[in-house]
Amino acid sequence: MTATPEQAAAEDTGCGGDPADRGRLHIGRTVVRKIAEHAADQDPGSARTRRRLAGVGLGQHGATAQVSGPDDALRIRLEVALRYPAPVRGTVASMRKRVRSELERITGFRVRTVDVTVSALVPADVTPRVE
Repeated sequence: MTATPEQAAAEDTGCGGDPADRGRLHIGRTVVRKIAEHAADQDPGSARTRRRLAGVGLGQHGATAQVSGPDDALRIRLEVALRYPAPVRGTVASMRKRVRSELERITGFRVRTVDVTVSALVPADVTPRVE
């Protein structure tokens, strides 16, 4: 049997066969943390808060995450600000589900827990101030 041009090219470049045979993939914890933060920030109930240090405005920030545990049982700790008034339990449940599904979809890691600390409630109708 003769190989098609595509199969021959794949064999010449080493791209054929099982993906696990071609090398290894390592996803750093910083990447996992950024994915969790981004997913939490995409939730409609999340809010951004002003960052201040010694009274000086340093811009805004969204959710912050900490990641621990092995790849097959990640533990995620989120600190978030939520829009007010909104049902906190429902918003946090939605955020947990979103973070878990995004991490599992993008990295293939299993998420064991997503702990959420609500650090602020931000009124939904407040316009940003110029500093």
